[in-house]
Amino acid sequence: MPLRLNSLNIFVLANVVHRPVRTILSILAIAVEVTMILTLVGVSYGTLDATARRARGVGADIMIRPPGSSIIGLSTAPMSDRLIPVLQQQPHVVLALGTGVQPLEGFDTITGLDLDIFTKMSGGFHYLAGGPFHSDDDILVDEYYAREKHLHVGDAIHLINHDWHLAGIFESGKLTRIAVKLSVLQSLTGNPGRLSQIYLKVDNPDQASQVVQQLKKLMPGYPIYTMEEFTSLLTINSVGLLRNFIAVVIGVAVIVGFIVVYMAMYTAVLERTREIGILKAMGASSGLILSLLLKEILALACSGVVAGILLTYGTQWTMKHLVPSSLNQETVYVWWPIAALIAITGAMLGAIVPVLKAVRQDVTEALSYE
Repeated sequence: MPLRLNSLNIFVLANVVHRPVRTILSILAIAVEVTMILTLVGVSYGTLDATARRARGVGADIMIRPPGSSIIGLSTAPMSDRLIPVLQQQPHVVLALGTGVQPLEGFDTITGLDLDIFTKMSGGFHYLAGGPFHSDDDILVDEYYAREKHLHVGDAIHLINHDWHLAGIFESGKLTRIAVKLSVLQSLTGNPGRLSQIYLKVDNPDQASQVVQQLKKLMPGYPIYTMEEFTSLLTINSVGLLRNFIAVVIGVAVIVGFIVVYMAMYTAVLERTREIGILKAMGASSGLILSLLLKEILALACSGVVAGILLTYGTQWTMKHLVPSSLNQETVYVWWPIAALIAITGAMLGAIVPVLKAVRQDVTEALSYE
């Protein structure tokens, strides 16, 4: 007598529940796959968006970067500070701010700047504690860096082989997380008179594009952007290295999901050889057996996707509270269905061989299997 659909669904659910260890491990493996994808994408979006916010916080209309530099990287041959007075004399330019950037450990950088010019351009830092520079050894950090490193005004900080005095903690969102005097950073890094990037403020922001075109003729080879253009380029698709890295991680995640599902389903088919024989003896067709196994795989994959999405909130909370200045993870909802499709596809591909083995089993051999 043909098996009813409800009976099959109950049978699928019973098989999933009856083997809790295998089920939990399969769901966890798929969840880790989804979490890997969503966490990496979230950190990528978060890092780029944070960079864009800090760039907009400068209050500039135009950015000039060294020849050979990428969107998020700086050239090893920075610019001369002699460009500043030249740029100040250009039509419509009212302020020019040169900064030096020195990489630290991880994603952190330290920025050297002229605080007076920066204040005129951006309105200055909003201090949550302490205040601006008073001596060459003074350093300023934003609230997230201070929280991560457990710093307070008056603390000593050792960076780039120099001891600094923490003079102020400022609200995040303008230019940098760590700031010192430009001349001091230039001296400590062996780059006197050199700049990493230049910000310009013009008298009429609507003319920024026109000024950029004039500057490109004056300074061929220099990447020059309006701030609107620069921030619009801070996307994953525009940063080739980041895009390729995400593709590699997704590939690894799919392989992991494929192997785990393959092993789990192959073991499940072996364990249920006799059960499958009984189902065939009761009149179940190969298509019905195929449907039963695919439903079980789909149930595991969907459960893993849900668990993976929930786990990303855990990674987001961890980064926010443990490394708020180094990593910033956003929730990228548009990637939820993408990650789900990748995980489910990987699971289905991993189940092809075990499922075909189950469908092709001979009834007599299956019933005699011990």
